[in-house]
Amino acid sequence: MTVGRTKDAGWQIGVSKTINRSAEEVWDFITSPAGVAIWLGEGVTVHPEPGVGYETADGTSGETRSFRELDRIRLTWQPSDWPHETTLQLAVRASGPGKAMLRIHQERLANAAEREQQRRHWQAVLTELIDGLA
Repeated sequence: MTVGRTKDAGWQIGVSKTINRSAEEVWDFITSPAGVAIWLGEGVTVHPEPGVGYETADGTSGETRSFRELDRIRLTWQPSDWPHETTLQLAVRASGPGKAMLRIHQERLANAAEREQQRRHWQAVLTELIDGLA
């Protein structure tokens, strides 16, 4: 099997980091306007109700699939120049006293090149989110 490719979800990428913040602090930040601006776009609101759509300033669009408080956000994610949508998930999990793991996962990518592009993108986003928590 090829690295980054699964039978069910196609090409996928995941990046994660353990942070010296509680899961509640990390969750509160990634769901705040400042946090959402980093990972999704300035002025975008993520609604907890499934099926509610969004569109970013650069034309990326999608909708909420699931929103589990203090756990994960799952949405569709499709840039305007992509002919397909992907699934994006941000998850937070307690990882010891005062620590949490933040994970960004994207699946249903088109190919290995798109996977690599998104790996670099989400690594940069993860760094920016961690910096925002500092």
